[in-house]
Amino acid sequence: MGRLTDIERFRELFAKGGMEVTDEQYQKLSRYAEMLCEWNEKMNLTAITDPEGIAEKHFYDSVYPFTLTDIDIGSLIDVGTGAGFPSVPLGIFRPGIKLTLLDSLNKRVGFLKAVTGELSLDAECVHGRAEETARFIKGGNPMREGFDAATARAVANLSDLCEYCLPFVKVDGKFIALKGKSGLDELKEAEGAVKALGGEVSEVKSYTLPCGDERTLIVISKTSPCEQKYPRNAGQMKKHRL
Repeated sequence: MGRLTDIERFRELFAKGGMEVTDEQYQKLSRYAEMLCEWNEKMNLTAITDPEGIAEKHFYDSVYPFTLTDIDIGSLIDVGTGAGFPSVPLGIFRPGIKLTLLDSLNKRVGFLKAVTGELSLDAECVHGRAEETARFIKGGNPMREGFDAATARAVANLSDLCEYCLPFVKVDGKFIALKGKSGLDELKEAEGAVKALGGEVSEVKSYTLPCGDERTLIVISKTSPCEQKYPRNAGQMKKHRL
């Protein structure tokens, strides 16, 4: 059954997080794992290719944190999505979410289009850099402040992530950051960025994967519009972090 562990072991893994897996969800995740490994032979998508690693550190780790927060998400942009984490597994478990997958590498976008098409997900795959795609444009930019929520996983430090992601989020929407064990330290350093970009921290939860790896979920509510100057270009961000 593809490049995943068998369905019963897979269900046992997800049950540790209180999640049920249907046959259809398993079939789609199994096909996703197959395509991930196939394409990974031609381009760098992931260092994790063993069935157990894919199941836990990609799929479980993408879906579980969203069970820890009660957020109503109609539209979600996954910024710097890479191989499609967390948005593709999340879309399989929550098919009602309209997904936008943003990545700066066109080859990866090609993979994402193939995967989302194969899995029949309601998803748009966009090639672009976050600091350019979310920029204020006179006359309007449908991407800017156009989403109920933004998320990012393993992309950058939290301060930079706020500048990449919050400009995409509607006022009263959420930025959902999936961080490792350093999440709390990053949050302290990102206080200025959160405030400058119209955000307010609403939830922080620490948890562990079944394997013991530590994770931090940080939810930032968008309380006011971003100033037009944000996001800045990459050079400005590197020179002066908020």
